Amino acid sequence: MRNAATYLRNWFWRSESIDRHRPDPWLWMPAAILLVLGLMMVLNTTYFLGIERTGDAFHYFKLHLIHIVAGLLILIPLSQLSLSGLRRIAKPLFIASVLMLILLYVPGLGVVRGGARRWLRMGPIVVEPSDLVKFSLVFFLAEFLSRRQDRIKSFKQGPLAAFLIAGPVALLILKQPDFGSTVMIAFVLFAMLFAAGARGSHLAVAGGGAAAVLVFQAAAKSYRMKRLTTFLDPWATARGAGFQLIQSFIALGEGGKWGVGLGAGRQKMFYLPESHTDFIFAVIGEEFGLIGAAVVIALFMAILFRGMRIAHDEPDPFASLLAAGLTCLLSIQALINMAVVIGLIPTKGLPLPFLSYGGTSIVMAMATLGALLALARRPAVR
Repeated sequence: MRNAATYLRNWFWRSESIDRHRPDPWLWMPAAILLVLGLMMVLNTTYFLGIERTGDAFHYFKLHLIHIVAGLLILIPLSQLSLSGLRRIAKPLFIASVLMLILLYVPGLGVVRGGARRWLRMGPIVVEPSDLVKFSLVFFLAEFLSRRQDRIKSFKQGPLAAFLIAGPVALLILKQPDFGSTVMIAFVLFAMLFAAGARGSHLAVAGGGAAAVLVFQAAAKSYRMKRLTTFLDPWATARGAGFQLIQSFIALGEGGKWGVGLGAGRQKMFYLPESHTDFIFAVIGEEFGLIGAAVVIALFMAILFRGMRIAHDEPDPFASLLAAGLTCLLSIQALINMAVVIGLIPTKGLPLPFLSYGGTSIVMAMATLGALLALARRPAVR
């Protein structure tokens, strides 16, 4: 038994490919600040919600804290993985996540909420497979594309082959339905193909095709078209579909430059729906003002620039693509969430990484950070 444990440890954590310096502060410090701020805001936005729904004002805060602890239990070992260890988990992780997507349609396992089949019951816990799929797909694509560096300029061997992998997965997620995660997969796929060196003309053609499919899917469902028309003129349905976006505008407007102060915001008191999840950035803007919102953006920018610097400096193609993909996974989701809150794009239903209340989403955000920390430990070649 001891020999088996030693073998597994050596198989994943090979010391020769890891630089044993301290964790990269340009990654973990911004994320830690966001996590602490997220803890405060989840307590702030769920206090009355917890009383109303469960009778315990700290119910959601305690659950969020448990999710963060679970995320740390994944982050820490991931951050210690060698490059060979990261490469070895790519295929098993991707296969497991796709199987979880399929299990959603097994009676008794898939959980339906609000007409969407997005949650999988695994004993006492409920997880959202799409979050794991996005994470594992980055690993799989990094491994897949890194082996095709000499063929990436060919449309058939490069972009088309990648689309044939990501496409069926995206369709499974779209079927749930989860349009926001489908859009995220498309963005991350194109970002990784660009980083791998695919031709711009090929990406433009493929991007046009993907955009046509997404537009068709948006138009095919009446509730998606309603979101689009509401986004264009929320005031026309101020008491209906436009209510949430207008309340977000009110929260941001009330905050002004410096905010009304922590805990003093009013929009979280049942005015702004999903104030603890998708629209937590609006509450930050109300209570901490423009300055507070700018600090949050700056923290995400720090993670973005550091992650891309790791990708740029990394000589190994797999590690470089993995760093780029993981960084895009965090940054693009944060950008989409904040763009929705300020009314730049229609509602997508994506949480803000490290800040929003959530189970699988917060755990996978921390797992993404853990993998980036593992890559940052490798000695850079300049």
